Amino acid sequence: MALQAEIEKTLGSFRLKVSFEAENGVLALLGASGCGKSLTLKCIAGIEKPDRGCITLGGRVLFDSERRINLPPQERRVGFLFQQYALFPNMTVRQNIACGVREKRKRDATVAAMIRRMQLEGQEDKKPRQLSGGQQQRVALARILVNEPDILMLDEPFSALDSHLRFRMEREVRAVLRGFDKPVLLVSHNRDEVFRMADRIAVMGEGCIETVGGRHEVFGDPKTRTGAVLTGCKNVSPARRLSRTAVFAEDWGIGLTVPDPDAACVGIRMHDIRPAAPEDGTNVFDCRVEEEIENPFSFTLMLRPEGTECVQPIGWETDKARWRAMRADRIRICIPEDRILILRE
Repeated sequence: MALQAEIEKTLGSFRLKVSFEAENGVLALLGASGCGKSLTLKCIAGIEKPDRGCITLGGRVLFDSERRINLPPQERRVGFLFQQYALFPNMTVRQNIACGVREKRKRDATVAAMIRRMQLEGQEDKKPRQLSGGQQQRVALARILVNEPDILMLDEPFSALDSHLRFRMEREVRAVLRGFDKPVLLVSHNRDEVFRMADRIAVMGEGCIETVGGRHEVFGDPKTRTGAVLTGCKNVSPARRLSRTAVFAEDWGIGLTVPDPDAACVGIRMHDIRPAAPEDGTNVFDCRVEEEIENPFSFTLMLRPEGTECVQPIGWETDKARWRAMRADRIRICIPEDRILILRE
């Protein structure tokens, strides 16, 4: 089973233009609010009609603008979990799940089996308002899964949950997805959630997909400024070429030896910075500690390189024991060349 999607859609001044494939496993669409993630899912589900493009699922054509094919949502066999779950408020858990059963003769047995699978025993006769957020989510998933969809799409599935419940629900949903041997699309702006849930990641920015790859690949080399920011890189600066081996990081006011001097931007993750050692010969800088921010298990230090026109300080995250042992107003750091992210705009 595979999804191929080429979608163009204009809404006011916003233009969505994406092309991607998704096979068995979880593909996450990672992007900021308003970049087109949810609109992409709605086009696949048939809730929104693309202006142009083609969408196929398992060889079936769901939409083709040239051939004028546009299957209605109920014929697409797409399971769509909305942010607010969209449960019927006046129906019980049992009735909500039963709505999704295709074979009416097997309705009771199918619903009972799904209630056991989703650990909803004892909740069968309750209405959605009587359930916790996690229970509502499981009911919504159960209603989708009994319909035997060919693809499962989750739109910010944990956004309505309290932070203490989010991690537990992630584990439960991951267990469900492991048993779903078909494509899954996960929409999220939460990098940690995406890294834990997804096999592959597509980074979205302003209506287009900028980067696609395995989760370790994308986090290790996000390739674009948007990708770096979305994957948690706090230190990102515009760059201009100085030589065949160096760039000038404009926000930090420093020259850096880099693997690719044609970078539009450079990034360095806060935990990749380290105190300089005597043997370090390049990318070593004397910095003034401008601000010390205490986190629950670490310190973030805002560092301003000495003798530079620094627009933005460089953030360095270090463990508490190390910083308490070396606390100083000034520190010499090293930015390892092999840890610098080479980025395009």
